[in-house]
Amino acid sequence: MAETALLVGVALAGAPEGAAQASLDELERLALSAGALVAGRLLQARRGPDPATYIGSGKVGLLKARAAELGASVVLFDDELKPSQQRNLEQALDGPKVLDRTQLILDIFAGRASTKEGRLQVELAQLDYLLPRLTGMGKALSRLGGGIGTRGPGESKLEADRRRLRDRIAALGHEIEALSRTRSLQRAQRRRRRSRVAALAGYTNAGKSSLFNALTQAHVTVEDRLFATLDPTVRPLDMAEAAPLPLLLVDTVGFVRKLPHALVASFRATLEEVAEADVLLKVVDAADPQWPQHLAAVDEVLAQVYALYLRGRPEPAPWLVFNKCDRLGPARLKALKVSHPLAHFTSALDGAGLDALKKALRASLEQGLPVRRYLIPHTALGQWDRQLKDLRVLKREWTADGLAVEAVVSHELAALEPYRVRTAAKGGRR
Repeated sequence: MAETALLVGVALAGAPEGAAQASLDELERLALSAGALVAGRLLQARRGPDPATYIGSGKVGLLKARAAELGASVVLFDDELKPSQQRNLEQALDGPKVLDRTQLILDIFAGRASTKEGRLQVELAQLDYLLPRLTGMGKALSRLGGGIGTRGPGESKLEADRRRLRDRIAALGHEIEALSRTRSLQRAQRRRRRSRVAALAGYTNAGKSSLFNALTQAHVTVEDRLFATLDPTVRPLDMAEAAPLPLLLVDTVGFVRKLPHALVASFRATLEEVAEADVLLKVVDAADPQWPQHLAAVDEVLAQVYALYLRGRPEPAPWLVFNKCDRLGPARLKALKVSHPLAHFTSALDGAGLDALKKALRASLEQGLPVRRYLIPHTALGQWDRQLKDLRVLKREWTADGLAVEAVVSHELAALEPYRVRTAAKGGRR
């Protein structure tokens, strides 16, 4: 049976008009994704969150009456509550569960995680969140019923003492570190093959997975729900022409406003894929009027990711990609192109803009590769069969002596060049 939720937020003085309502709108989507029925909202205007109860003691009585009137079994707060705030609210409300945005997001991740890697990362984030909240959480931790906020580690872990909890956190850290080493080895293999990587990042439900499928001909899960993708997927970019280097695309988890820092830290094995890409495609839902705020939230999370994982390396080159352009009228699309002349405009649904994006990616990822001319004797064509399939041939011409080919090549192949006649004009580089 679905739980009934009451949403609570604070509209801070000086914040942009409508920001608090937009954040509550997203909290409602998060609640629906977790399986709750949203019965109502309470939004309190304040200079800042009350240190004791978040909304102020005068509003707590109103909140209690409102929750009773609506039959709310859970009260969801739109920010991360301090442990003391959560204890005070639970005592004052005396009935419904008190959960914050962080707990809700972690609960959704726990329900979505389908791989060992995903489950380990979610559990670590949940336990990191719970550790400072053990004192005084007896009522919340002793509930035997299921529902939102109870998925993931399980009751026995939640009721463990601090020492056992720290031991479990340490064990999870070791397991995730092993997974991270495996991913690091995979990335090292890509570098040895000189593979170039583009990663998709963006707000949750911006159409990243649909765009990923359209660009790679993969079949990753696409659903109209928040956080449908948790585990990164890597596939070759689907090109009409051969490429001298493997061009890879990575699909990653979506971001939201106020994404818990614990989740960013725990999802190291996943988010390192973003930090170590050559190009980062920041995907925006062009039809969503909130896209500027979504993009700002994405940039905020990316700043956390880079601070944790770049370790002195340069940031990936950022590209802005407006997706779902099929939902825009001609006037809106034209205005967007005028205001963002360097962006790319695509529709994963009807394929608009995909060829242009792939060509631009190819040109960027192949930048600096040598252009070579070869004369391949008739007797050596068999040996070159496979290499020619892996090259992007710019020009080919049959001559009396064999096949003359001009192509973009990898550095390794350029070093071999057993039949090279001369380097191409214009410096021989792209």
